[in-house]
Amino acid sequence: MSTAPLREIETWSPEIVSEQRQDGTWIISRGDPLGDYPARVTDRLVYWAEKAPDRAWMAERDSAGGWRKISFSEALKAVRSISQMLLNHGLSAERPLLILSHNSIEHALMALGAQHVGIPSAAVSTAYSLISEDCAKLRDIAAQLTPGMIFAQDGPAYQRAIDMVFDSDVPAVVVTEPIDGRECLDFHDVLETGPTSAVDEAHRKVEPGTVAKFLFTSGTTGSPKAVITTHRMLCSNLEMVTDCYAFMREGGEPPVVVDWAPWSHVASGNKIFNLMIYNGGTFYIDHGKPSPAGMKETIRNLREVSPSWYFNVPAGYEMLVNAMEKDDTLRESFFKRLQMLMYAAAAMGQHTWDRLTEMAVQTTGHRIFLGTGLGATETAPFALMCMEEQEIAGNVGIPSQGLTLKLVPHGDRLEARIKGPSVTPGYWRNEEMTKEAFDEEGYYKLGDALRFAVPGDPSKGFYFDGRITENFKLRTGTWVGVGALRAKLVDEFKGYVRDVVLVGENRDELGAILIPFYPKLRELIGDADGLNELQVLGHETVRAKMEELLDGHVKQSTGSATRVMRAIFLAEELSFDAGEITDKGSINQRAVVRNRDELAESLYNNHDRRVFLARKLREAA
Repeated sequence: MSTAPLREIETWSPEIVSEQRQDGTWIISRGDPLGDYPARVTDRLVYWAEKAPDRAWMAERDSAGGWRKISFSEALKAVRSISQMLLNHGLSAERPLLILSHNSIEHALMALGAQHVGIPSAAVSTAYSLISEDCAKLRDIAAQLTPGMIFAQDGPAYQRAIDMVFDSDVPAVVVTEPIDGRECLDFHDVLETGPTSAVDEAHRKVEPGTVAKFLFTSGTTGSPKAVITTHRMLCSNLEMVTDCYAFMREGGEPPVVVDWAPWSHVASGNKIFNLMIYNGGTFYIDHGKPSPAGMKETIRNLREVSPSWYFNVPAGYEMLVNAMEKDDTLRESFFKRLQMLMYAAAAMGQHTWDRLTEMAVQTTGHRIFLGTGLGATETAPFALMCMEEQEIAGNVGIPSQGLTLKLVPHGDRLEARIKGPSVTPGYWRNEEMTKEAFDEEGYYKLGDALRFAVPGDPSKGFYFDGRITENFKLRTGTWVGVGALRAKLVDEFKGYVRDVVLVGENRDELGAILIPFYPKLRELIGDADGLNELQVLGHETVRAKMEELLDGHVKQSTGSATRVMRAIFLAEELSFDAGEITDKGSINQRAVVRNRDELAESLYNNHDRRVFLARKLREAA
């Protein structure tokens, strides 16, 4: 670890309380109690509209490329007008507001306008409308929710999906052009609606147990599930987060984020979105994403706006550090007032972790805290977080205030379960699935396994030990710990792959399907501008490098369950409709193996030129 000092920030001072039962189950909680929190999620919007009325709450690029900003007082005024319109149309929990839109100021205001008066909103992944060919998941969502109104930022863009799924009597609100064939309200006209006393009365009736929104799980296994998210869940979770990120509290510099993650996903839609409202911060909407094309917009934004807290997925950080190595202005702007970095959704390679630290020291003279945590849509999402500096990536930390972590023996692993005020009461209109999600003591079953960072000491945190359902056996009967091995391989392939899928159930040895990271592979080749993706994957330089990295992995492996002997690139895009990937980029191991059985079979053909073999197998072949 660098000897440079860590940039000091105020964080939590947790007191861990734990016990181990006779059956091996661990119960781990916090001795320091959760602080008070509001009853309704928009109470803090009202507070900041009075306390700092002119402070920018949200900013988004306008058509000319400048930043269009809205203050806290302007936001509250708009929210009250929207609330009145929604009440006029008779929306309720039985007829909620469905949002089909990318992140935008208008999207944010519509969601808050609904929640302010006890009407749930539901932001649905844009991929279900714009990428999916049959809109099957959107159809399932509509059947579960029976929405009373649709919000679509761009009417024509969403018209195909809306016409396929929704009856013509469901009205819509749009920002751009109207949708043909149904009642369509212009968003700007909605803002002219005069709020009446009905808005204040409805707001007062909102209770902690009132449904604030519905969030949908990724749908990588069947139809997306409508997770009930109450005001209690959101507000208690925000107090948990702010206890952890104490440097954001009132009295210090108001926080600033530049964030791309979709609000249909719990990480940004709950945590980051509401964290700025809770602590009077400014949310800059980043219309980029962690892809070669999308990172151009992210880089443009980060050159202009210096965040105080930043989140990205590992692939996004990999592209960001590559860009900062060539762009001093970007690097200096990014680290200027940065207090903390967070990653999630996939394992971070150690090389990326180290490069971020080196650049922070180079730019500021200080290390910047970098950490991760663990949560779920059903936990609102903040549940565990690591706030002790680590030398290596992967520690997901300890439970938040107000939560109890239960670790139940499951074979040779520990299955994680959570209980607390930020845990969902269940799934909307699905009693059977709700019952299956909780154990006999009322703990929500995450489906994840954890292992102690320091055996027997919960205060030192935990490492993610894979999904309970992902592990499989080799022909020898040896279990393969998929989660840990996937993370190890991603790191050992040095940024040339953004993820891996393990194959080898009931076989003698393990193989891996590699998800390529094309920018890094093109850099390896050098002059690759004229090559298409298939030519990149088949290039001799790439082949030699992959075999070299595979050999390095084999040398460090300790047994058949941790040794991958063969690998093959996935040349096609992962399928969203087939549940192989979420819109945030998380990969479903089982779905890929199931859908790519021919590729998995090819992996065990030693004479297939696409397959990279470890040295021992190459020599035998």
